[in-house]
Parts: sequence; structure tokens; C-alpha cells
Amino acid sequence: MVNPKARTLVLARDDRWIGPLCEGLDRLGWRTVTARGLGAALAALQDLGIEAAIIDLSDDVAGGFAAAARLKAAYAPRRLPILGLGEPDISGDGGPFDLIMRPPVHPAQAALRLESLSRAAVTEEEFDLRALTLAERGKRLEPPVMDEGSLQVLTVGEPAPKFLALSHALRACGAETTGAFTAYTAFDYLHERGFDAVVLWAGEAHGEALSIAAGMRRNTRLFHIPTMLYLHADSVVGPGEIFDRGVTDVATGETPEEETARRVVALARTYRREAAIRKALDRARASGLMDAATGLFTRDLFAAHLARLSAAMHARHRALSVAVLRITEAPEIALMRSEGWLDRAIPQIGSMIGRLVRAEDTVARLAPDLFALALPAAGQDAARIAAERIAAVIACTAFDAGPGRTPFTVNFDVGVAELEAGETAAQALERAGARAAQRRVG
Repeated sequence: MVNPKARTLVLARDDRWIGPLCEGLDRLGWRTVTARGLGAALAALQDLGIEAAIIDLSDDVAGGFAAAARLKAAYAPRRLPILGLGEPDISGDGGPFDLIMRPPVHPAQAALRLESLSRAAVTEEEFDLRALTLAERGKRLEPPVMDEGSLQVLTVGEPAPKFLALSHALRACGAETTGAFTAYTAFDYLHERGFDAVVLWAGEAHGEALSIAAGMRRNTRLFHIPTMLYLHADSVVGPGEIFDRGVTDVATGETPEEETARRVVALARTYRREAAIRKALDRARASGLMDAATGLFTRDLFAAHLARLSAAMHARHRALSVAVLRITEAPEIALMRSEGWLDRAIPQIGSMIGRLVRAEDTVARLAPDLFALALPAAGQDAARIAAERIAAVIACTAFDAGPGRTPFTVNFDVGVAELEAGETAAQALERAGARAAQRRVG
């Protein structure tokens, strides 16, 4: 039976590798629909809300590459991420494939890669949409320019043989690696230099590696750098513990180093591309259309872009959520507002929110103490997690309260709503605002 809510198109002649993978992806929210031939796959692309594809290359590599190219062309102008299951090429030339992994692939690993690849596709599409919004107001958004230098990867952990082998494999993939043996050294490097990915060796104990990942997620500058947790073959760590700390992907010592290196390089390339798009979008702050104090979208510009984004997400069968963050009223905040200290903190608060969101998210300042987010391809639960994480990070920041006074902190009332069928984006934003009045985070 075809699942009308399928997100993942699977093209495979049989269920040898695909059966267990599809069952696991279904449980993890990446609902699948399987096609046995290209014709059925093309029909599924047209009729269902497909976000990504998986192609089994085990029997016909050339045919799989041709099918991937056809699927990408049929999906245009949208961008379709495609994961191949077969023997990876260390050269990194996957043709129409965004990533090729050697089967069998654990469903959790596939879900992580699909999430990352889909986000990259949505980011590219958002850039095009935002360029149209600015063009309507006579401003040109310059295209992103990606740094073509060697990818920079920080490896953190003791020099165990498997970890050293991974470092060699990364260099064979064209990445430059920097080794840090302790968390202190790792953070020194992270603050001094720019990295495209971080690999954390769990070794015999995974606590320190997870603490580094969590520490990166509490820092606005390091927040988006992808992290790969490299587990010892005998390690037993629950997925909840791993991903709650902010780890992006997981590999074990049983996975060939070359494949793990390819996954790290894919994460790094995606991050660098997102960074290039973020820089291009940041240049729009000098357009004269943004809020002068924060560099974020103004209320009117946000309304125009949200309408365009809503129409695009509907046409592409993708979710769209909005979030509202209102500074929580409290006696201390009232005093800081009356004396002007809150106004002085607003530019920093706005800048922090702008850095903490994904590259594809749009942030606006709707009122002096009210911010809004538009999160394409994000359901309500994912949007709530993102908004609450942003609020929690800012709540840990102290702002100047004047000479002789203890710095003050800011909490937020957070509300989130996912756009429903037949609902306008403005109505969803109103629902989010109403919910923000009922909830406090921080």
C-alpha cells in the first residue's frame, strides 16, 4: 500500500538491503514508499510529498546513476537529495548522488544523513525565494561564493589505532585534519580557527566526547558545526543520549574508515555550503530593508516573505512552522527597559538569534521585544525544539545593566505553530503568538 505521507522514495529491485532499512526509517519518521522501477519512482515523485530518495546500487550501478539523474531532473526546480547504497568511491565523485554508503546501513544513520541532505536542499531553495523577495523591493542578493580551499576537520581524542586510521582516510579524501587530545585543547582550536566538521573519538568512555558536543551547542559561533561521534566497536550508548547532546552523526569502529571519512567530508561540505549561503544572506543586511538595530527582517518584509514561503512550501508538499519569541515581562526587565539597558541589549539579542537559527530560517523583529521565526520544512515539534533551544542559549547570556550592577538575563515566552491546510501564514503566526502568551522558557 502506498503511504500518502511518505517522505522517502526508495528505488530497489528487491528487499535484500532495503526491507529492514525501510522498516526502521518508517519508525523514525522518514516514511518510505518503494518503487521497483523508474516509472513507478517518477510517478511517486509527482503524486507524493517526497523529500529525499534512496537508490539500491547493488545490482546495477550504471542504471542506478542514470535513474538518479532522471529523478533529479523530474524534481526540478526543487532539489532532491539522493542517497545511494553501494560501494563508495573514495574520489568523492558521486555524480547525481549526494552521498553513497556501503550497505547494510542502520536506519538511524540513514535518517541522519537524509535530514542533513534535505536541509541542504531546503537551504538552496530558500536562498532563491529570499532573492525574489528582495528583488521585488529593488535589491539584488548576490549569489553565495563557496570557499574552495581544503576542508578543515578537527579530530578530538586519544591517538587510538582506529582513530588514527580515520585521520589518514580523511586526508585521503582531501581534508586537512588537526588533532586535539583533550577537550581544553579542542575548544582552544575551535575558538582560534575555523573548522568545517569535528570528529569526536569516544574511546573507552564517551562522556567527554558528548560533553564537547554539548558545549559546542551552547556556543553561538560553534552551534552549527557538524559533529561526528566515532564509537569504539564495543561501546554501548543510547541514541537519545547521543542526539540530545547535539551530535550530528555516529559511526563505529566496525564501519570502514574510508566510508566514515566520506560521511565526515559530506557533512563538512554541506556545512561550508550553508556557511556560504549564510554569508550571502547576511549581506542583505546592508540593503536598507532590514531592522536597523538587529539586521533582522522588519515586520513588513517578513510578512511578504512569509507569504511567498508559504506558497512555495505548499506547492512542494513541505511543512512550514512559525515561532514567536517574546521577552518575558518581569520586574527586572521592566527596570532595564525604563533605564534603557534593554534597548542596548536588543542588537546583541537579535544578532544571537540570527546566528542560532538554521541558514534556511528567516528571523524578524516584529516589535521592540518580539521576534518571529519562519522555519521551512520543519514540523511543529522540530520547530518547538529549535525555538526553545535558542531561548535557552540566550537565557544563559548576561547583559550589561550599568556601573555597579549585576548583569541581567533575558527569558522568552515561546509559541510555535505549524501551518495547517486552508490556513494563511498570518493566521499561523497569530496562533504562535497566542501560545507564546501562555508559555515561558528559560
